[in-house]
Amino acid sequence: MTIIIEHDLETGEVIEREMTKAELAQVAKDQAEAQTQKDQEAEKAAAKAALLAQLGITEDQAKLLLG
Repeated sequence: MTIIIEHDLETGEVIEREMTKAELAQVAKDQAEAQTQKDQEAEKAAAKAALLAQLGITEDQAKLLLG
C-alpha cells in the first residue's frame, strides 16, 4: 500500500497512514488522465512536425509567418 504523511502545522503532529481505497482510486485516475494528456500532447507535436516537414519549413520559420 501507499503511505500518506499528514502534518498538522498547528500541533506539529505527524501521522503516517495507508491510503484508503478511494484515495488509491483517485491517484490511479489522476495518473491515467496525466498520461492521456501527455500522449495527446505528443501526438499534437508529431502532427505539427509532420506538417512543417510537408511544407518544408522549420518551426522558427513557421513562428515568423504567424507573427
